Formats: sequence, structure tokens, C-alpha cells
Amino acid sequence: MANTFKRKVLANIDTTLATVYTVPASTTTVVIGCTLSNITSASITADVQLATSGDDVYIVKDIPIPSGSSVEVMSGNKVVMETTDILKVLGSATNSVDVTLSIMEIS
Repeated sequence: MANTFKRKVLANIDTTLATVYTVPASTTTVVIGCTLSNITSASITADVQLATSGDDVYIVKDIPIPSGSSVEVMSGNKVVMETTDILKVLGSATNSVDVTLSIMEIS
């Protein structure tokens, strides 16, 4: 099994759930970090959702992010994602969130 560290980024996320990462076939992924940055001049909220083959669950929902600030969603925790799972992010305003995702893929 190969373990590969990767970084995924997505800029200018708005009020529609945006796919940041989808686990490839024959792969398990460990989410090590997920940083959400508010790139607007006003306070916003953001959601991080894990879409699985059976349920869509929120890792965080309506987390407040002050203007010009960021929040580390994982805070020392890790989330295991399985093949075809999708990590999505949503902001409360147009073009309001940048996300940086640190992962380890195991294939």
C-alpha cells in the first residue's frame, strides 16, 4: 500500500456546496487538516459536508469566520474517507471562502 500526502485547494467558494475533493477508486483517504479562510470584508459562516454513499453529514455547520480570519476545522481530529466519498464546502456569501485540505491517500 502506498501512502501519499496531498494538498487540495479551492478558492472563492460561495453559497452553493462546492466539491473540494472526491476519493479515487481503490483508495482510502485520511483528512489531516481543513482550513477555511474568509476572504471578504464581513463576517461569514461556512459548512463542511462529507457526502458518502449512504448519508451526507456535516463536519461543521454554520461555523463563524470573522473577516480576514481562518479556522482549522479538524483541530487535531482526523476523518477517514472511503472510495467515492466527497468533501464539500459552502460559504454564506458570494465568493467568500478559500479552503485548503491536507490529506493522505492510501492506495
